[in-house]
Amino acid sequence: MAYLFTSESVSEGHPDKIADQISDALIDNFLAFDPNSKVACETLVTTGQVFLAGEVNSDIYLDVQKIARDVINRIGYTKSEYMFEGNSCGVISAIHEQSSEINQGVVRGNPEDQGAGDQGMMFGYATNETENYMPLALDLSHMILRELAELRRENKDITYIRPDSKAQVTIEYSDDNVPQRIEAIVVSTQHDDFDEEVAMLAKIKSDIISILIPRVIAKLKPELQKLFTSEIKYHINPTGKFVIGGPHGDTGLTGRKIIVDTYGGKGAHGGGAFSGKDPSKVDRSAAYATRHIAKNMVAAGIADEVLVQVSYAIGVAQPMGIYINTYGTSKVDMHDGAIAKKIEEIFDMRPYAIEQRLKLRNPIYEETAAYGHMGRINEVVTKTFISPYRDKIVLDVELFTWEKLDYVDRIKSVFGL
Repeated sequence: MAYLFTSESVSEGHPDKIADQISDALIDNFLAFDPNSKVACETLVTTGQVFLAGEVNSDIYLDVQKIARDVINRIGYTKSEYMFEGNSCGVISAIHEQSSEINQGVVRGNPEDQGAGDQGMMFGYATNETENYMPLALDLSHMILRELAELRRENKDITYIRPDSKAQVTIEYSDDNVPQRIEAIVVSTQHDDFDEEVAMLAKIKSDIISILIPRVIAKLKPELQKLFTSEIKYHINPTGKFVIGGPHGDTGLTGRKIIVDTYGGKGAHGGGAFSGKDPSKVDRSAAYATRHIAKNMVAAGIADEVLVQVSYAIGVAQPMGIYINTYGTSKVDMHDGAIAKKIEEIFDMRPYAIEQRLKLRNPIYEETAAYGHMGRINEVVTKTFISPYRDKIVLDVELFTWEKLDYVDRIKSVFGL
């Protein structure tokens, strides 16, 4: 029997995502000037205020107020009527030194013996239903909001959009887990005030369906374009007026959108957030590493769908174990437990090895903090970092290294494919 599955995304202007982006901008600046920095920083945003808290072990001092303001302005909170504006909001910092007791569990004389920064389990997932091996409902939700942000910045076809928005896509699947059609699309977007509310709502719905959605469809392959039928149920700003938004409408906190950040409810999640954490925290680095494994496994033809779990004890380098679930879609003649044993032989999952393999000690994290950490484009970009206490640094860094399909041939060789 056919079934429905739904995923959601939130925009870069959503309060929780503002917090994530500020926290990750801080991570990038610490790592740019001191790659050995150990950082765990949280951000809270509310009406006219930003609060920074956390623990840091680094030899660089940063102007954290300027970093936070730059992020807020980049996102688009540049008008006083938003009640949260980059140049005028208060920024309060309570960042302090990292506990020596945590640090001693991570740092070792031999770098390869680096212990895990925390206990816990992390999951990576991949499916062949999209080109980037991501669940389709989540991928479309991200695309809708990225395109909406582009329309907002162009300020041409739609001129009244404000930064805070959310999207949700419901897809009907067949018994054999193949997407058949889109059942429903929900878009809620913050907007400028209108003189007449009924006309306002009609205008927003018309623009979303006739301007935004066609731009999304145009970027899809024909097999996905056909999922957009005339029978889609659209819910556009279903609560009505949405002028009060962003941190003025809802307090934002780092790490509250972990499902948006990962797989939209597909697979599993260990519960640990990513943003604001340097890569010694396995909540982040091991989640990237398991995504890397899962994606390369599916691309190699091991299975149509793969979930990878790894778990750690704080201060211990070797993981407690690796678990593989192919959901009955395996193309190799072995049980999932045997597949996991072979994967352990291919991928060194000690924290230091993960950092080196995926180049995680680089300032690559602000880009991850909106529109998902997974399924993104692997590319090299040039980034500039400025500190009032050090010379300017210009770096070429490789983003989203965990999305590379660089282990496909090795996996095929080990599994005899």
